[in-house]
Amino acid sequence: MIEGGCLCGAIRYAITGPLADIQVCHCHSCQKAQGGPFATNIPVDRSCFEWQGGQAHIRSHESSPGKHRLFCGRCGSPLISRRDDAPETVRVRAGTLDRAPAVGIASHAFTADAASWWDGDDAAPRFAGPRPKAQ
Repeated sequence: MIEGGCLCGAIRYAITGPLADIQVCHCHSCQKAQGGPFATNIPVDRSCFEWQGGQAHIRSHESSPGKHRLFCGRCGSPLISRRDDAPETVRVRAGTLDRAPAVGIASHAFTADAASWWDGDDAAPRFAGPRPKAQ
């Protein structure tokens, strides 16, 4: 089991099963939501994700039609996002895991929107727009 939660500790979650590699998103929406140059997302099958406590503190914002960003209402930590068109998957924010995951970076999406002040240098595939569905 892999556990994580928000900065203040009010919200806790657990993931059962292996983690996929991290998907990095550089879109403007993710930059605003994360307060940084990108979001680091780990897609997790919904059946392997469970809230362990603090659900009363979860807040949600529909940042674009059908995309919901869930965060802690006390400390503001972004936790997961989910899409109405993919209810079987949640996208866990990698930085909210209790321990660094033993995974790598799968790809970078929306690099055309990347912050000019961030110079990422890993060798993961890069896509100017959304990553292809097979990713």
